[in-house]
Amino acid sequence: MASFSVRERASHIKALVLDVDGILSDGFLSFTNSGEEIKSFDIRDGLGMKLVQRAGIKVAVITGRSSNIVNNRMQSLGVDLVVQGREDKGIALREVCQTLQITPEDCAYMGDDWPDLAAMQIAGLAITVPNAHEEVRRRANLITQAYGGRGAVREFCDVLLHAKGVYADLLQEFLSHH
Repeated sequence: MASFSVRERASHIKALVLDVDGILSDGFLSFTNSGEEIKSFDIRDGLGMKLVQRAGIKVAVITGRSSNIVNNRMQSLGVDLVVQGREDKGIALREVCQTLQITPEDCAYMGDDWPDLAAMQIAGLAITVPNAHEEVRRRANLITQAYGGRGAVREFCDVLLHAKGVYADLLQEFLSHH
């Protein structure tokens, strides 16, 4: 494969598609005594997702598990598409693209384990986290410094915002409101 610039490829991305467990959360499953699931999300990831949406990039999630927590969090962030209970993430990514009327090459996909590989292979840009499975790290175009659930999504959102040339303008908006 010819080498390419992640930033150059990122400048053409139209959608950011994210796995949940291990990417938006730390990948640990916590349960209360009554069996209710608990997930933690990094607030910085949420702002990053909102910022890329303001830059015109669609945001979608594809997750193998199903959880009301995910629906609630993604709804609060205005995420364009939430696909839950899907292990066939390559097929799910194609369906997301069809809905958004773009191609998989227009997507950046962020995942951390084997179920994410099919989607990562067809996406225009494949991103993972340092604690992802080694087969996923080996196939990623970019490995974030931050861990899943600990700002990794925000880190890549900043890459997208820089690549699109809007990072400084968005930052200035925040600086001028204080």
